[in-house]
Amino acid sequence: MAMKIRLARGGSKKRPHYSIVAADSRMARDGRFIEKLGTYNPLLAKDSEERVKMNMERVEYWLSVGAQPTDRIARMLEAAGHRAKVERNNPQKAEPGKKAVERAEEKAAKAAAAAEAPAEEEAPAEEAQVEEAPAEAEAEDAPADDAAAAGDNAGKAE
Repeated sequence: MAMKIRLARGGSKKRPHYSIVAADSRMARDGRFIEKLGTYNPLLAKDSEERVKMNMERVEYWLSVGAQPTDRIARMLEAAGHRAKVERNNPQKAEPGKKAVERAEEKAAKAAAAAEAPAEEEAPAEEAQVEEAPAEAEAEDAPADDAAAAGDNAGKAE
């Protein structure tokens, strides 16, 4: 019989509460179990002592007779200091999806274009300073023309 130490979900909708149980691996998640070993309440703060409670004597017994802890239970045992920390390697889990890769490429392209644009604007900026003086003289004449045009348009609007 393949034994597992795993979580059995209880509680109401959106209010989970788990029992840590020793069960036959062929049984349903919330189904028949052999022994209740503790509780886990994910709604409590991570540093709360009430979050994870385990009867460590019984957990050690089940581990000694060959029960395999699930990944989540193994992490809890590591956090409690009753099990050596295992290096986990799942490189595919850390890879972003296709859409995220596309968005990152678009963002990088925009950033590169934005970085090139100021470099191009710096050289003509010196020429623009020389040309600003005649542009200001034209700008002084332009408001009078704009005012006359605005007055004509105002009369038409009424």
